[in-house]
Amino acid sequence: MTQPVVPQPAAPAGKDNTTLFGVLGIVFALCCAPIGVIFGVLSHIQANKNGKPATLAIVAYVIAALNLIAGIIINVNR
Repeated sequence: MTQPVVPQPAAPAGKDNTTLFGVLGIVFALCCAPIGVIFGVLSHIQANKNGKPATLAIVAYVIAALNLIAGIIINVNR
């Protein structure tokens, strides 16, 4: 007589910082674009690792790019 197969409990999931990094990326993209891009990249990596959409990372990229472009335009026109 064989023993019934007992399923093993799932391993605990790692900490998911996708949203945290995404929000930090957006906030920093508004005031300091390079740091915003860094947090956007971290959010994008976490999103890919955890199978989540990278929407916040993309928003951080766009805001950082617009901030950089605006800064260049403002400095050129001085």
